[in-house]
Amino acid sequence: MSAIDGKKIAIVGGGPGGLTLARLLQMHGAEVAVYERDTSRDARIQGSALDLHEDSGLAALQAAGLMDAFWANHRSDLDRLRLTDQHGTILHDHQRTMSGAGKRPEIERGPLRELLLESLHADTVHWDRKLESAVHHDGKVALQFADGDTVLADIVIGCDGANSRLRAFVTPNRPYYVGITLVEGSVPAAKDTVPELWDLLGGAALMALGNERTLGMGTKPDGSLLFYAGVKSPVPNGKQQLEEAGTAGKRKAWFYANFEGWSERWAPLFAEASSLVWRPLLSCPADQYWDSLPNATLIGDAAHVMPPYAGEGVNMAMLDALVLSRQLLNGRDAASAITAYETEMFARMRHMAEDTMSNTEIFYAPDASTKVVAMFQGFARRSSGDVPVSAASN
Repeated sequence: MSAIDGKKIAIVGGGPGGLTLARLLQMHGAEVAVYERDTSRDARIQGSALDLHEDSGLAALQAAGLMDAFWANHRSDLDRLRLTDQHGTILHDHQRTMSGAGKRPEIERGPLRELLLESLHADTVHWDRKLESAVHHDGKVALQFADGDTVLADIVIGCDGANSRLRAFVTPNRPYYVGITLVEGSVPAAKDTVPELWDLLGGAALMALGNERTLGMGTKPDGSLLFYAGVKSPVPNGKQQLEEAGTAGKRKAWFYANFEGWSERWAPLFAEASSLVWRPLLSCPADQYWDSLPNATLIGDAAHVMPPYAGEGVNMAMLDALVLSRQLLNGRDAASAITAYETEMFARMRHMAEDTMSNTEIFYAPDASTKVVAMFQGFARRSSGDVPVSAASN
């Protein structure tokens, strides 16, 4: 008998972590429902590609029996990260490991979500369900949704991201702003609209660094280009200014004002962008802790959001799902299973959060281009598969 026998399990959030958890539990007969705020499975663009790591994201997919589906959908073309300075001078090309020991193959968020959805029972995911609050109710948890519906569950897991609505039910802890904001933009038909930058990108991914700013970009299967412009700022106070920049000229002016000392060659990204989204970066304290509840917990960004500069966000969410599923399937009761999961998660994420914040400081240092190149050259030396393929300048 396991901790989930005869229990109704509610998962709030249908991202990679929540769907992986649902799959792992359903494989063992659990009664699972996923409540997702998106109106349908294809309601949103799913963002940048993800590199899944052998000991976390890929391990979870292996346990879920989904490796064949993963390899059928992975992007073998995203095998290099190009590093440049703020002028576009190429400093280093980092060859990513796509197979063998230490592999980190890439997959788009959309196909990853789709293969996870396809692995679930047809009626598992309930779309257009925005959580408003959660309350204790006779030993269960009552989930109250924006449409007025209330759902009772024996066990609830919050997988609803950085701005989790379930977090307040589990812990008083709140993420803090790390002093960096990303502006996400998408450029359609990029080969034609921004040809010089398309050529500089070289068909893979690129990160430009300088003057306490970053600009990352990558190709999408539809020929568009997704970019993230990172601005170091003590307060996230530029959202209205950016949203009001409705013309190409105003968007370029925003770039010039916020990327002082950067080459004009990057300005077409902002002029040609079909959309710009303001994303202040948040982090939970590395040493966070809360007293476990007997019937509710958090995974992924809901539990431990952090900046993206270690590539661990989705991997840790999927590893959370793997660890929690094993505890629930092997534990004698939900309370002890949740406590065991959270104990492991707190210890693991303390080190991960510290490493991530250290990386973040490097990416936004005054001499970031030198430090980041050295960091990636170190990766190459430590891995038999990751080797530098160039260090030329153009």
